[in-house]
Amino acid sequence: MPPKLLFVDDEPGIRLTLSAILERNGFQVTVAATVAEALALISAQQYDILISDLNIGLPSDGFTVVSAMRRTQPEAITIILTGYPAFESALRAIQEQVDDFITKPADLPELVANLRQRLERREQRTPIVTKRLQEIILENRQNIIEDWLRMVEVIPEMRLLSRDERINHMPEVLDELLRSRSSVEDITSERALDAARKHGVRRREQQCTIPMILEEGRALHFVIADYMRRNLLLVDISYLIPDLNEVSDKIHRLVQESVKAYLQIDQEPKAA
Repeated sequence: MPPKLLFVDDEPGIRLTLSAILERNGFQVTVAATVAEALALISAQQYDILISDLNIGLPSDGFTVVSAMRRTQPEAITIILTGYPAFESALRAIQEQVDDFITKPADLPELVANLRQRLERREQRTPIVTKRLQEIILENRQNIIEDWLRMVEVIPEMRLLSRDERINHMPEVLDELLRSRSSVEDITSERALDAARKHGVRRREQQCTIPMILEEGRALHFVIADYMRRNLLLVDISYLIPDLNEVSDKIHRLVQESVKAYLQIDQEPKAA
């Protein structure tokens, strides 16, 4: 029975030509044009090989398809197809999750030979051990702070502050955000809120503006979402949406608390 191959690419011409060549070389090829189509096929059928474009509809969403395949069909060979050689270093960093990457335009005889060799020496693999989003944030805590700092230090007000003044209570806020895994009714702990209040008061003392505090929150949300994207193959997909919503809600609540503390200074009674 010919090896079953799922090919995912949003370019009609490539889907048509590459699938035809692979079929002539003895592969039973199924094609998908979108991530949604690919996920539906992966859940319904078994495959020996997955070849997915890196950018199907959005940047790097090919990793979503690879992630689904590795979780549900861990023995399948997974290959990323990319038109951007600059992605090589990033792809090598996740080599344990993706079996190989191929740069467009692919050397077709080499691709076919590569697939056959991998099928011959394919070994049984265990499913990937996945993690909750909060675990990934915790493991990358310091890098997240550094990336967040690089984003906010371009704000004009931030340029007047030292590195320590820029960071302020952000590590404490981030730690509390992770620590306070709580119910919907009590989505953010009092310790987290207290850290956010201190942050807002300190920003007021530093003569920063409320828009800057809002920008800090936006930057933190962006950095965390980017780390989720970078570690998509390790994220527990079944909890991804609720975990991401919870983190987003907490960031929003903490920013609100910072702004309230910032404004509270104006409402405090003046000493006689």
